[in-house]
Amino acid sequence: MSCCGGKPCGNAAGSVSAATNAPVSADATRESVKDYYGKVLAKSDDLKTNACTTDSGMPAKVKAVFPLLSDEVVAKYYGCGIVVPELLEGCSVLDLGCGAGRDCFIISKLVGEKGRVVGVDMTEEQLEVANRNIDFHTKAFGLAAPNVEFRKGYIEKLDECDLADNSFDVIVSNCVINLSPDKDAVLREAYRVLKPGGELYFSDVYADRRVPQELVADPVLFGECLSGALYWNDFLTIARKHGFADPRLVSDARITINNKAIEEKVGHIKFYSATYRLFKHADLETDCEDYGEAVIYKGTIPTYPRAFTLDAHHTFDAGRVVPVCRNTLRMVLETRLAPHFEVLGAGAQHFGIFEGCGKAVPFASAKGDPAAAAVGGKKKSAGGCC
Repeated sequence: MSCCGGKPCGNAAGSVSAATNAPVSADATRESVKDYYGKVLAKSDDLKTNACTTDSGMPAKVKAVFPLLSDEVVAKYYGCGIVVPELLEGCSVLDLGCGAGRDCFIISKLVGEKGRVVGVDMTEEQLEVANRNIDFHTKAFGLAAPNVEFRKGYIEKLDECDLADNSFDVIVSNCVINLSPDKDAVLREAYRVLKPGGELYFSDVYADRRVPQELVADPVLFGECLSGALYWNDFLTIARKHGFADPRLVSDARITINNKAIEEKVGHIKFYSATYRLFKHADLETDCEDYGEAVIYKGTIPTYPRAFTLDAHHTFDAGRVVPVCRNTLRMVLETRLAPHFEVLGAGAQHFGIFEGCGKAVPFASAKGDPAAAAVGGKKKSAGGCC
């Protein structure tokens, strides 16, 4: 998978801002990325850092498919994480910045005959590899007909790729959004094409601070998935702005660059590979609100009989009653996860913010109140949502 996406079907002026961290010219950025991933890099071993090659912790369902992939597709992989969520059978899945199609082909096996996969990328050389491997994987997976297709386009302009509103159950992306010159538009378009209850499940690179513009303009640093990385807090702001009100971190890892010259350029900036899941739900709460509700995981998701992890703060042991906030309840009940959970509690009464969820009662007169202190994170109950 390449760290790029898009389609040369329109021009958009880039702008330098804290939120997008984009070079002045969006077209110049795209051309630089296309050149880097289409001409400079012949295989993943040509990368100068390990930022776009983190691929640890491969789940069993992916390991089972991996031996069936073509060598050519595997050699052209430039991802930074695993972007294959659970329960994909029969789903419509969109891959932003699909590159040579590695993740698309893995997912095409998992969605099966009744599902479909669409990959979008702007790099002609990568798409040529993807398209000439469709028949190979159709036969390798035992499918009656291809269930994957690739479209040349910009991930910021999915409307120009003829992708309709509310048309995908899941969107994935692997180390791509950091290379977009308009990250606002990527998240806005992702929200548009997702079905209600659908999710954007993606890995990307983030920085611990805003990256200086002179580094953003460096084609190698940008192409290596470093200087285009969003400051993590700007990412959360953009996600919420476009409707993903409660971004959930799934996993993360510190990126070690392992290239002295590049390490000297980036100075003290720290970079992280992180996987998030962003659900499309209208009117999610802005905080972890307690309505006296709880869920029980049935242990019925294939390969997760004992426990299921929704995100970094929510792992559900099978058969255990787990109190949850209203947002978490909706993420399991108004999505494809619903058949695998039972719900307890009528949800008719509000009890405030869950203890230990990090926000304190703002009133000075509440100081010394044990309940207020608990909400502020100084005391955490065993039954708290987070």
